[in-house]
Amino acid sequence: MSKKYTAKVTQKDDQWSAAIVRRVSSRKTVVSKQQDGFKSEEEAKAWSEAELKTFLQQLSDKNKARAEQRQKS
Repeated sequence: MSKKYTAKVTQKDDQWSAAIVRRVSSRKTVVSKQQDGFKSEEEAKAWSEAELKTFLQQLSDKNKARAEQRQKS
């Protein structure tokens, strides 16, 4: 996967929350995408891992398109 982006699952009361977290620096992280209200840890993990894959693929596609634009200019 990526060192910069990770999937994080947390529990609050009887609800689970999943998030895609970006490492900004060694001390700071930012939540890029999050979903709340999962009934189990497995559901939250499955969502976060699937979303992380699509998130990284979309990011890669955007970066390639930007690189092509720079090449044209």
